[in-house]
Amino acid sequence: MSKLEKLLKERGPIKKIGVLGMGYVGIPAAVLFADAPCFDKVLGFQRDSKSSGYKIDMLNRGESPLKGEEPGLEELIEKVVKAGKFECTPDFSRISELDAVTLAIQTPFANPRDLIPDFSALIEGIRNAGKYLRPGMLVVLESTITPGTTAGMAKQILEEESGLKAGEDFALAHAPERVMVGRLLKNIREHDRIVGGINEASTKRAVELYSPVLTVGKVIPMSATAAEVTKTAENTFRDLQIAAINQLALYCEAMGINVYDVRTGVDSLKGEGITRAILWPGAGVGGHCLTKDTYHLERGVKIGEGQLDYPEGADSIYVLARKVNDFMPAHMYNLTVAALERLGKNMKGSKVAMLGWAFIKDSDDARNTPSEPYRDLCLKAGASVMVHDPYVVNYPGVEISDNLEEVVKGADAVIVLAGHSAYSDVTADWMKKVSGKKNPVIVDGRNVVEPDEFIGKGFVYKGIGRGDKNSHEII
Repeated sequence: MSKLEKLLKERGPIKKIGVLGMGYVGIPAAVLFADAPCFDKVLGFQRDSKSSGYKIDMLNRGESPLKGEEPGLEELIEKVVKAGKFECTPDFSRISELDAVTLAIQTPFANPRDLIPDFSALIEGIRNAGKYLRPGMLVVLESTITPGTTAGMAKQILEEESGLKAGEDFALAHAPERVMVGRLLKNIREHDRIVGGINEASTKRAVELYSPVLTVGKVIPMSATAAEVTKTAENTFRDLQIAAINQLALYCEAMGINVYDVRTGVDSLKGEGITRAILWPGAGVGGHCLTKDTYHLERGVKIGEGQLDYPEGADSIYVLARKVNDFMPAHMYNLTVAALERLGKNMKGSKVAMLGWAFIKDSDDARNTPSEPYRDLCLKAGASVMVHDPYVVNYPGVEISDNLEEVVKGADAVIVLAGHSAYSDVTADWMKKVSGKKNPVIVDGRNVVEPDEFIGKGFVYKGIGRGDKNSHEII
């Protein structure tokens, strides 16, 4: 029996858990741990900062600081707080009380081109964990990270801060989150959990931590670096799939056909040995994960010790996919310009009503939203812009209204950038009346409106992938 195995056996089963980072990943993870009968107590760690300190009191009152539609989350927070099993605290010294601590902290890129991630917040979290680390504890990184980070930088910092040795005195693993806003609890319970330790004892201890919160999902054990590659690769593949349908949508526009007809056709071929994982086109890809995980994967290859054999001078298909998806807000802008030109109007002096600031349907998550570059292009061209979103309340430097009528009033162009359910109920009659224009423009980036209804009421319609409608006669 190894030294670490002995320490873990002496400590006994995991009973007290800490989660660093109270965001879209940390909050649902913490309350699910707290709801598991085998665990006694969960501490959620949150810095008492100007921007995020408010979460501490909200969580301790049993309230969710996340404003989007998250089925069951608020009720579960209230339940575990009332039961005394969950508490949020800014006191990181309490890490020393725990058997296991997980880190769910963002890892963005300041500039993707130089492949240098901003690990500052994660490093601070790792230092806090290391400072109060005790023999026999488990540390798990849930953040998406460059392959090699767990066994490299994280291990080094934890050892420096604690004076302990990873894999001997404490367990260290990577268990990447696999959640999507709007279904956080469901995803954690039902998705299989990738768990990779720096050695066998670390992996086994991490499997013990995550197994009780899974209902449908199972644990898939592997090495820490393989777990890191799994996470970055699965998001890179999803980004690639979105880029494929976005490029197809651009092709269909150019050829005058409906991308949704083509998509239905492609998707219809199913059978043994046939996979048609075809996604949906849209106004752009946002969020914290897909917009940067490709660069973590690319960086992992560059800093790795092995030699990459790849076609000389060829672009990475993954980075090219990122460029296609990053182009979609600009394409939305180009569609807006083209629609206004059909009416003899310019962007300069036009009023643009943007519907949706969150990057995903029925959520308040506006991280890396494609709405921002679209808005920037409109403002640069001299348009006046108003933004509506029923969920996003605050965003730095942008005024967002929850009053749809106020935003659409007097608009030359109405642009659907998020697929919020509220926008599916808006009729052409109502929108035309409120806009006050004989021929308002509608640009649909999420296939929310029925083109013929709006065209029939005098709108100039443009839609992503709608080559069959984008050159319609103006009524």
